This record gives sequence, C-alpha cells and structure tokens, in this order.
Amino acid sequence: MFHSAAWLADHDLGGERVAVIGTGASAIQFVPRIQPTVASLTVFQRTAPLVLPHRNRRITRGERALYRRVPAAQRFVRGLVYWSRELFAGALLRNSEKSLGKLEQVARKHLQDGIPDPALRAKVTPEYTPGCKRLLPSNDWYPALAADNVDVVTDKIVEVTETGVLTADGTQHPVDTIIFGTGFHVIGNPVADRIKGVDGRTLAEHWAMSGMSAYLGTTVPAFPNLFLLAGPNTGIAHTSLVVTIEAQVRYVVDALRRMAEVGAGTVEVRRPVFDAWTEEMLNKAAPTVWNSGGCASWYLDDAGRNPVLWPDYTFRFARRTPALPPRRLPAPRRRPPEGRHLMAVELAGATTLVT
Repeated sequence: MFHSAAWLADHDLGGERVAVIGTGASAIQFVPRIQPTVASLTVFQRTAPLVLPHRNRRITRGERALYRRVPAAQRFVRGLVYWSRELFAGALLRNSEKSLGKLEQVARKHLQDGIPDPALRAKVTPEYTPGCKRLLPSNDWYPALAADNVDVVTDKIVEVTETGVLTADGTQHPVDTIIFGTGFHVIGNPVADRIKGVDGRTLAEHWAMSGMSAYLGTTVPAFPNLFLLAGPNTGIAHTSLVVTIEAQVRYVVDALRRMAEVGAGTVEVRRPVFDAWTEEMLNKAAPTVWNSGGCASWYLDDAGRNPVLWPDYTFRFARRTPALPPRRLPAPRRRPPEGRHLMAVELAGATTLVT
C-alpha cells in the first residue's frame, strides 16, 4: 500500500491486481499510466469527477521561434490565456446556470465519446453542478476506465483485509497492491500544529475556534512576523496559483522592507482588519458554485465554510496586495533596549509595525 504522493518507484505493478482508492486530480493522472501494465485495476469511486477534454497541444517550432524573436508575442498569448480564465471565473463566482450548463454539455459529450457502455457511463456521471468540485482535464481517463481490465466500484469500503478490499455489499475484491489517490491535507494542515503565537496557543488552536483564516491569506493576529504563502482563501479553481503567490510575495517583501526602514522588530495584522476580512471572505464565498453547487468537496470545512479558495477574480487579489503605502513612516530609530516597544506604525490601515 502507498499514497500517490509517496510513489514506490521500485515496486513493479506489471501483472498485478491493483486497487486505486480515489478518483480525483491525482488518480486521473496516474490511472491511465498504470492501466496498460497491470493485470487488473479496481477503481474505488466515492464521487464521480467532472472531466473535460484536454487540449494539451505542443507548442510548435514556429511559435517557439516567434517567442524568442518577439517576446511581446508570448506575453500577448499569456495575457489572452489569463483573461480568458478570468472571464470563465465569473460563471463559477455567480454559479451561473447558463454558463455552467454549457460546460456540462461539453463534459457529457466527452463522457459519451470516452465510455460507450451505458451502465459504466451512468456510474461515472457526476451529479453536481460543474465546478462544485475541481474541474479535471483529461483525454485518457475515460478510455482507461472503459478498458477490459478495469472495474469501477462505487460501493462503500468497509475494510482492508490481508488479501484485498471488502465493500459494503459483502464483496471481497482481491488485490496485490493498493494505491491511495485520496488527496492531501488542505484544511487542517499539520504545520498549524507546530506554530505557536504570542499567547502560547498554536495556529491550529486559533483556527479551531474561529475557522481557518488569514488576512490576504498571509498574516494572522497574535502571530507576529508569520507570513503564509498559499494560505487560507488563496487557492484557485480557474487559473494558476502562481498569480496569488506572486501577489503575496510582493506584499511580504514590502512588509519586510518597511520593518527594516523603521527598525521594527515585529509586524502583525490588526484584529479589526482581520475580522472584517474573514467576514468578507465568508460573504463572497456563499453564492459561488463551490459553496452552492450541491457537492461536498475538499474546499469546505466541517462547518460548510470555504477557507480554501479565493472567491473573486485574481486581478482583484493582486490589487489588494500592492506595495504598502505607509500612513506614517518615521525616520529609522536605533534599536530599542531589549523588551521595550517604542512606537507603532500602520501600513495601509491593516498592519502594525512595532519597534
């Protein structure tokens, strides 16, 4: 048994009976790769993913030559890709029945083309609004499931035995190897148990009381000088996470520069600003397809809140994280005696620097 993130490269799956638990973004990548080599493949599915055609085309030699000679051409193409994704985000943010209905038509045609068997097709047809769970592009997922050596099981797993997997209908599925494509800790990230604030409580304890949140996905009250990248509400469901990470990096670098300028020892977000931000995230997320699309996803916590995704356009996130203009920026001071705090400086009304 092993998780897809800890792949046993020296374990030969050739000729084995293999079980895969999970049908998300991990499984959709490795299942088509191992299917031709295994004797049999049993895919245990809890929820059918929505799968879209994957363009996945190669950049031509002519395009590469053009980009080398005219860099502006590549920036133009990247701009087109970015803004097309931002336009698509509108349908997810509004849970637009019209726009997402068209997306569902594309997905259903892709499913029909990939799986001719009506019984299997019904088994792997999603029953939620497109976008509620992560959208998965793949051209080889459905053909892999339709292969003669693959069986898709939707009955609940009740036990892993010495020889296989037992499901709720009483069937014992004999397997040699189990691969877990069961995802990763996003909510309840273990790192939160290792970070303590000024009150001695861990970040996990703070979040257990009020929910996982960070101002701009980056800073948390009572945790001075803690900067999170790809923190709460910075995840992306329509474009590249690099967009939000780059915006966060600008924000963090500027905060560090301001600290150096004023001789500050700590920087911490103010509680009223943090609370207002948390409330804003809850309100913005409520009407999105991720919250109201009829599914239970890894985007949501136990209370049904969405602390993972950025519930808006990414260009708006970038606007919220510019270089911080100070309201007051005193001349640099000499380092104060140990334990003394001489002044506070507000940056953009949100952050307090203390020397």
